[in-house]
Amino acid sequence: MTTTTGPLSGYTVLDLTRALAGPHAGMMLGDLGARVIKVETPGTGDDTRSWGPPFVGPEEDPQATYYLSCNRNKESIALDLKSEEGRATLVELVRRSDALLENFRTGVLDRLGFTVETLHEINPRLVILSITGFGHDGPEATRSGYDQIVQGEAGLMSLTGSGPDDPQRVGVPIADLLSGMYGAYGLLAALLDRERTGKGQVVRTSLLAAVVGVHAFQGTRQTVAGQTPQAQGNHHPSIAPYGLFHCQGGSVQISVGNERLWRTFCATVGLDPEEPDFATNALRVEHRDRLIQVIEQAFSTHPPAELLDRLDAAGIPAGKVRSLDEVYAWDQVESQGLRLTVDHPLLGGIDLPGPPLRFFDAASGQETTKRAHTAPPLLDGDAEAIRSWLA
Repeated sequence: MTTTTGPLSGYTVLDLTRALAGPHAGMMLGDLGARVIKVETPGTGDDTRSWGPPFVGPEEDPQATYYLSCNRNKESIALDLKSEEGRATLVELVRRSDALLENFRTGVLDRLGFTVETLHEINPRLVILSITGFGHDGPEATRSGYDQIVQGEAGLMSLTGSGPDDPQRVGVPIADLLSGMYGAYGLLAALLDRERTGKGQVVRTSLLAAVVGVHAFQGTRQTVAGQTPQAQGNHHPSIAPYGLFHCQGGSVQISVGNERLWRTFCATVGLDPEEPDFATNALRVEHRDRLIQVIEQAFSTHPPAELLDRLDAAGIPAGKVRSLDEVYAWDQVESQGLRLTVDHPLLGGIDLPGPPLRFFDAASGQETTKRAHTAPPLLDGDAEAIRSWLA
């Protein structure tokens, strides 16, 4: 296996963000090989350093696992951006960086003296990624954006839950994560454009935009068909059977996405594929409640493992609901590099969820994915090295 430093090796990213959306974008870029310099508030650092429990490590310097989740492959320097010295150091960092990430509330960076115009006077090639809660303009641009609030405001919670009267948030801060992903994607496009034009530009996204951006078929159901989707638990609104079904001592999930699979599924579990109420996908969706009852009756005498073996042998997409301890112990997760070990200066070797991208040489087929990763940094832990680089 070939180990490389990553496709963004040689690029420097200045990460002024905190909490999750921006730090996740910065971590994605670091995973790809960029040098990511994280600028933090002296004394306290990133907000997520205090988000816990759980905390791990020594009592005198506990480390929040939340912070560890979104800051690998970075260096840390603490700067007081309200001080002359702090601003002077930031100017030098901007001068040497390819990209800058910020997720301040609209206008905060301007008040610190770093308008877009100023930043591009310092470095005309700088690409700036700016992430806000609700957008940089419009009637609600000044609102603070927090993940669960935006999950509600952007409609996601109305689609999630056991039913229309049970709105639920997604189990991870998905608005933050998606805005970070969209932001990194936009920043890469701007870096590519810079190769053509020689000039940097500003990329803007928001938690609101990121969630609306993944409404997918639920969005067009509203905008085109004029139907307002609602939460309906663990079953797909447009495909049946597709969802979680109870069986003896547990449950399984199945996805029967076409008529060929429906006939195969029926032959496997002993159902009649031509039953009038179930003869087409549209009819199965219309009569979903009864279909669920019929399938769960057929499953009732079979434990999950037996059902999954039978469904797999028949080519029916199926799976179980794993807890996270099961996920990280799964050999398939291990094989995809989705758990990695890094050496933390206080905690020693720790396992982190790994990056989701892999790279391969087209000619040889050898994997060229970056394998050398660093632990999330201690607050101001790289200040001396960064200042030496600037000198």
